[in-house]
Amino acid sequence: MIGLDEQWGEIRAIADRGRRSTGHFAIASVDAEGMPNITPVGTVFFRDDCTAFYFDQYTDALARNLDANPQICLMSVDRGPWFWFRSLLFGRFAAAPGVRLYGTVSAKRPATIAELEQVRQRVRPMLLLPGGKLLWSDFSHVRDITFTSSRLVRYPVMMSHLPLPTIRT
Repeated sequence: MIGLDEQWGEIRAIADRGRRSTGHFAIASVDAEGMPNITPVGTVFFRDDCTAFYFDQYTDALARNLDANPQICLMSVDRGPWFWFRSLLFGRFAAAPGVRLYGTVSAKRPATIAELEQVRQRVRPMLLLPGGKLLWSDFSHVRDITFTSSRLVRYPVMMSHLPLPTIRT
């Protein structure tokens, strides 16, 4: 089995492709009664060490769920029309279409200056619009994510040519 850290660059590339094509990641959590919930979060930022952080804004259900159970699954799928058109045209994916990352989330903490700058850079073009100002002007707190394993999104009939190891830490 290959360690998560050995494949981290590749995993991040797949996840980043998905975020660019959809604008967000899907974060799955479970509440105190075991009810699942999926939250779209556009402000996840990966680090080089199998961790990430996200801005805890507009994520009330996710925040409540994390208080009961800090385990999450973050999923990213490349929804780019050209990626899918080429894949369907040739009957094979050039790269894995998505990835699921499993891990735990920390308590909320104040964002650092560097983290605030990262989110400002990502949302800067949207801040020119009235809705962008309303949605993305007041970020202040983040939660850290430590990833422990991953699983690629698989469509075996179109991926048999790709190396697809099971990745765990």
